Amino acid sequence: MAKVQVKMPEEFLLKLSRLGEKTDEIIPKVLESGGEIVLEKVMSNLKALVGSGTKEKSRSTGELVNSLGLSPAKVDRNGNFNVKVGFKEPRRNGESNAKIANIIEYGKSGQPPKPFLKPARSASRKACIDAMKKRFEQEVENL
Repeated sequence: MAKVQVKMPEEFLLKLSRLGEKTDEIIPKVLESGGEIVLEKVMSNLKALVGSGTKEKSRSTGELVNSLGLSPAKVDRNGNFNVKVGFKEPRRNGESNAKIANIIEYGKSGQPPKPFLKPARSASRKACIDAMKKRFEQEVENL
């Protein structure tokens, strides 16, 4: 059987040792900083798409855009931290914001799809990772 030995840089090991018990405080801050980047991109994509390219005058009330938000960081049943970009429910008329967003994203009969979530995810990936790295470094330096 093969044996592998990996030596980590001393600087990295020092940072890890400084984290200690503070990881549960740092991880939510790091994830929320990345989530804000994705939220901005999703919101700008959605604002650009709602009401554009329609045959009739737009009836948009802005309720879908205003319901878009970021959840606080929570631990799931597997012990992983998550933040989610999503919509507050329900709308004033009782409809589901998620349903309307799904129709815009994937289309329906007689309505072509206008993706805004998938492009936002891919476009903001690098900026999100960079923001999380930067926030992590700040938190480690503050210890």
